[in-house]
Amino acid sequence: MGVMTLIYRGILALVIFLVVRCCFREKDFWKQTTAAVVVIPMLLRLFMIK
Repeated sequence: MGVMTLIYRGILALVIFLVVRCCFREKDFWKQTTAAVVVIPMLLRLFMIK
């Protein structure tokens, strides 16, 4: 696994963490749902699932 792949995964993990944190702090149901929908493709990308 290359260095660029590890950097990419690190940045992606940070973004996922921030979106999930925002999801739990948000009070509006639709914003929580949007955050959850955004996280799904990011998780697939993090684990390199196509």
